[in-house]
Amino acid sequence: MPGKGRRPKSARRIRKPEKPASLRSLAEYLGLSPATVSVVMNDSPAAKAIPQRTKDRVQHAARELQYRPNFFARSLSLKRGFTVGVILPEMSEGYASLVMSGIDDYLLREGYFYFVASHRNKPDLIQEYPQMLIERSVEGLIFLNTPVTRPLSVPAVSISGHEKVKGVTEVVMDNDKATWLALEHLVRLGHRQIAFFKGQPGSADTEHRWAGICRAASKLGIEIRPELTVQLQGYSHQPEPSVPEEGYVYAQRLLAGRRRFTALFAFNDVSAIGAIRAFRDAGLRVPEDVSVVGFDDVQAAAYLTPRLTTVRQPLRQMGELAAMHLLQRITSNGSGSFPSEIFVEPELVVRESTYAPRQWSKQKASKQREDPLAASPGRVRKS
Repeated sequence: MPGKGRRPKSARRIRKPEKPASLRSLAEYLGLSPATVSVVMNDSPAAKAIPQRTKDRVQHAARELQYRPNFFARSLSLKRGFTVGVILPEMSEGYASLVMSGIDDYLLREGYFYFVASHRNKPDLIQEYPQMLIERSVEGLIFLNTPVTRPLSVPAVSISGHEKVKGVTEVVMDNDKATWLALEHLVRLGHRQIAFFKGQPGSADTEHRWAGICRAASKLGIEIRPELTVQLQGYSHQPEPSVPEEGYVYAQRLLAGRRRFTALFAFNDVSAIGAIRAFRDAGLRVPEDVSVVGFDDVQAAAYLTPRLTTVRQPLRQMGELAAMHLLQRITSNGSGSFPSEIFVEPELVVRESTYAPRQWSKQKASKQREDPLAASPGRVRKS
């Protein structure tokens, strides 16, 4: 019998292949049957009956000999493609990239590949992409900030789609709680004159979050003034993803309206970042003159000057939950019951961009009346 840790003689008599091994050559090298090696490498249910020591030997030799399972043979034998589709408006920094990181990590761990289709809020692509991906044999679909308008022939999960469709699980954040957290924070600081960035017309979250803002404002006794409310890309029928420049332009528009406000609640962090730059270029200090609250808690939010107070969405977790529930639906083969909605909790992250309001000085107000966009260096508020 071979000594501990040594290969059996049948394995040691076989020379290592000079090129990446096939299933048969790997099995010969190990002195095992091709069926046993296949079961281990594909992590089939029958692998549970194989000793862990044998499985470790197979995995070690596979790495040593650069063996990779034949994906197409595996797909044919199991009648599975191990591929899903992800449909979203755009792969941009911030919201989408953080959600996608959660999706990517979970699918990678489970051995799935995925296609990404960006529709850029074009109605024809929103309608066509699901079928195009299904025709390419994806086993399921994840919709990110994209409406699902009809039942599908494959399992599906939607993130922030806000549409109730049979057979589709919705991963959604509680917008009522999220908007209450932000507005209550501003009111507790003493703000009553609050400006708002409403979301883009093409965003599935826009109307639901705005409804939450209106309900929270009503309970807190805050008046939502039309002249202090601007809709991001409200002029466009096919809005693009948010960029800081957009927040900069709309903050300038608020200042040009010559209506006093002491705080801004932005639809997302990206537009809040642009707004802060516009306020500082106009000679206003954040938060001493204007407080700013964002939404999402993207990675850059904690590294701004000042660091951004924001409502944190657990974006990475939302991506992981969507991928997990999609694969559960896929592997169930239509059996079992699944939730129609999965709620995740928001969190208010208080940093440096919010502060109790105080009266603008006469000099500052005079300068604002003369030229609301005049640039002057802003003061940095250190943590």
